[in-house]
Amino acid sequence: MAMLRESQIMKIHYITGIAALFVVAAHILMRLIMPYNLSLEYDNVIANYHNMPYVVLLESILVLIAIHGFNGLRIILLELRQSKAWEDGVTVLTIVAMMAVIAYGTRTIIVANGLGFE
Repeated sequence: MAMLRESQIMKIHYITGIAALFVVAAHILMRLIMPYNLSLEYDNVIANYHNMPYVVLLESILVLIAIHGFNGLRIILLELRQSKAWEDGVTVLTIVAMMAVIAYGTRTIIVANGLGFE
């Protein structure tokens, strides 16, 4: 398996950060459609999960923030120590944690949508 160079990883970090700004802004704008306290009512929250464009928005927020956040954590941890074993371990650990967060968040979206896993 070919490893990505650090410059490529940083490009991914920058792109996910910029993309996250846009999808989070869209998410906030969608919350402004109705009063904030009404948007938090159970029926309205569940209705959001049945709105496919909104589900796609939520999933994209989840994926972008997870990739960006865990890559940022990886970068911080790599600055603590400098060795090949440390770098490999931190990279594997952050990828596994990122995939776990994305899987659990996706599962939550699917369950709230009423598609199963209950």
